Amino acid sequence: MGVPLLGLRVRALWHKSAFNARTPLDRLFATSLTLIGNFQMYTAILLTSPENPALDPALVESLRNAWGGGDAVWLSPDEAAEFSVPEMPANRWEVWESCQSMGVDLVVIPAAGRRRKMLLADMDSTMIQQECIDELAEEAGAGAYVKDITARAMNGELDFDGALRERVALLKGLPESAIGKVMAERITLMPGGRQLLEVMRAHGGYAVLVSGGFTAFTARVAADLGFDENRANTLMVRDGVLTGEVGMPILGKQAKIDALTQITARLGIAETDVIAVGDGANDLGMLKRAGLGVALHAKPSVAAECDVRINFGDLTALLYVQGYSKADFPA
Repeated sequence: MGVPLLGLRVRALWHKSAFNARTPLDRLFATSLTLIGNFQMYTAILLTSPENPALDPALVESLRNAWGGGDAVWLSPDEAAEFSVPEMPANRWEVWESCQSMGVDLVVIPAAGRRRKMLLADMDSTMIQQECIDELAEEAGAGAYVKDITARAMNGELDFDGALRERVALLKGLPESAIGKVMAERITLMPGGRQLLEVMRAHGGYAVLVSGGFTAFTARVAADLGFDENRANTLMVRDGVLTGEVGMPILGKQAKIDALTQITARLGIAETDVIAVGDGANDLGMLKRAGLGVALHAKPSVAAECDVRINFGDLTALLYVQGYSKADFPA
């Protein structure tokens, strides 16, 4: 992937003699660094889609030179690289936008304490590629209507509890067996999820799946991927058919925060030891509360409120952000 010489809107403030000694790419990235907050080292991570790994070494070196970074370390050939920087770059988001135009995710986080002790993950559109209620609605003949409500609820446009009750009501009369059918025929795991769980658990991590979806799905996904526990809503069933009701209380935004606080207290770890990942408005509470919150392929309104945004990488991006390399992945 070539690095375009246009569209990188950064302020060139280097001394003229130093500026002229740099490559054209470095000129585009050149900026003065302004210390933000207390002094601490940071790590910049660049990564691309593992399906089309094309991270250009020239991009990595240009940004490293412009930000005064340490030597680049390749976490995965052509896919992920990192380098240390002495300060949080003042033009981080400007450069982030330019990287996005190249299909590259850029993350800058404090270097200390990168590896977390607990994973707290949403399920729908995060650990799986679908929204389970949308797939059930397809079986009930209400797919298009329910998908629209789901999209608006996940973008924060609708009250989560009310939207969930409305959608579940449309499932009334659906055979309970439809859950197994949907799980087998419509649900696929998000790429990188299995590696994420295996690596974190191999290093002593604890994994929790917490979803505004349903236990009938989370129990199976959790068992398949190796989560230590799972929490979700319950679809009510009577005589082998769905009643169109959801068990109370509804697990929404606050319940995900509660899971974080309760489980960390039980394990005797700090909330800063948690890496949380999600994509919807009901995930924002836990994403902001956790030590590291990752917006994965998130709705625009959600991504806008998170410092770590993964749009091109898959779930293995959460490993690279923590400093793991491809060599740490299971064979």
